[in-house]
Amino acid sequence: VVLACGGGSIKMSFLQSLKSVDFYRKLKKDLQQELTEASLPGAALSVVAAVVMLGLIFAEFNSYLTVGTESKVIMDHFDSSTDDTLQVNFNVTFPHLKCDYASVDATNFMGTHDAGLSARVSKIRLDKDGRQINKFEERTKPLNHATEEKHDGPATSLVLTSDTFEAAHHRHDVMIVNFFAPWCHWCQKLEPVWEKSTTQLSEKFSGDERLQMAKVDCTSKASESLCIKNRIDAFPTILVFRKDDTGSSLHESYHGERSVPAITAWSENFLAQVKNQVPKTRMVDSDKDGVADSHHGVGCMVSGLLHVQRAPGMLVMQAVSDGHEFNWETMDVSHTVNHLSFGPFLSERAWTIIPPHIAAAVGSLDDHQFASDQHIPTTHEHSVKVVRHEVTPSSGRRDPVVSYGYVSHSNNIQKVGEVPTVRISYDILPIIVQYSSQKQAFYHFITNLCAIIGGVFTVAGIAASLVDKGMASLQKKQELGKLG
Repeated sequence: VVLACGGGSIKMSFLQSLKSVDFYRKLKKDLQQELTEASLPGAALSVVAAVVMLGLIFAEFNSYLTVGTESKVIMDHFDSSTDDTLQVNFNVTFPHLKCDYASVDATNFMGTHDAGLSARVSKIRLDKDGRQINKFEERTKPLNHATEEKHDGPATSLVLTSDTFEAAHHRHDVMIVNFFAPWCHWCQKLEPVWEKSTTQLSEKFSGDERLQMAKVDCTSKASESLCIKNRIDAFPTILVFRKDDTGSSLHESYHGERSVPAITAWSENFLAQVKNQVPKTRMVDSDKDGVADSHHGVGCMVSGLLHVQRAPGMLVMQAVSDGHEFNWETMDVSHTVNHLSFGPFLSERAWTIIPPHIAAAVGSLDDHQFASDQHIPTTHEHSVKVVRHEVTPSSGRRDPVVSYGYVSHSNNIQKVGEVPTVRISYDILPIIVQYSSQKQAFYHFITNLCAIIGGVFTVAGIAASLVDKGMASLQKKQELGKLG
């Protein structure tokens, strides 16, 4: 019993000692009414303090939910043995450059061509309204143009000018016209072939005027406007005109072999169409090699990807042909950059991770149009500075998302004698911009929350004390009659 009483005394003593460190002592209930007093100014300050407190708590909670970013720049020490190339992705539309002529070349700062170590380029023919016609297929074997053909007889093809063209156009069911320039090497080689083909067709279909072979000298003043109207910028150009053509009609052009058998066989196909012996079509493959000898495509959409060296370089897009001479004064390389990016294509997950300003930099030139002035040789230059970005997801448990953004500056060069070209000069900067997501820690949020509650409560208490003292001072002065 004595031990039990002694243990209880010790416990009570310990509890009394513990109460002495109470930071939050309360007034006794019977003294609360006597020691505290409510007032209207105090109530008003309490309401204001509560509103301010709630506003700050809401702002802090919103800040806690917001994910911020931190960025830093480091040098790009890429591994030269495994990471010395970069993928370039492009899609460019040329409304006035045929796929038969459009070429893509890559050079580096040393002037080395074929700097694209591996390439995958495709071309799609477009009509004059920009609609896709079909995919352009490269020939598996080169064309064997007749270069030593001779024609001893008189010229039998019809010579046309701007004044005589329309009348002849609507007099014959089909008129095939050779637009040429006397100074053109390939036109000189075609001349005897063209005349001999005309003679053979005239003899084979004697008296049949439904098919007419003609030619136009584009260097002649009498024919200059006609060639401009039909956008003749390559010599020779062979176009097909039909009797029922309107102003919006499409004219197919011949890109087959320039030999008497090939041209006559191709021309006979159109006469067979007039006679309804074969289906009417503007895509003719007379030699049955799987590649159309004529088509009505006037534009081209060039797309693909290149793997280029990680060094300053250039993509060059221009007209190139082994069988034509070009009139650079009328060559039009107006274009729309549908897409231009660097590095591997990003996945859907990657697009959701990278910040909007980086996503916009991945394709800075996308959907931009660039027009050339008519009859003035215009070269378009696009200077591109490429920077690598690494974005670490907010979870931090996945590998960083790697993308390549760029800034660009475009400029036009108009100079007589300049070959109209589209040049995309790129410079891959040796830096990496790293982005990481930063989210406020929970303990930091709780600390700020306590600071808000305690700070607002304390400041409101100080303000209430000042108000009370001020009102007490005014009341005392009133009692002494000192308020006037």
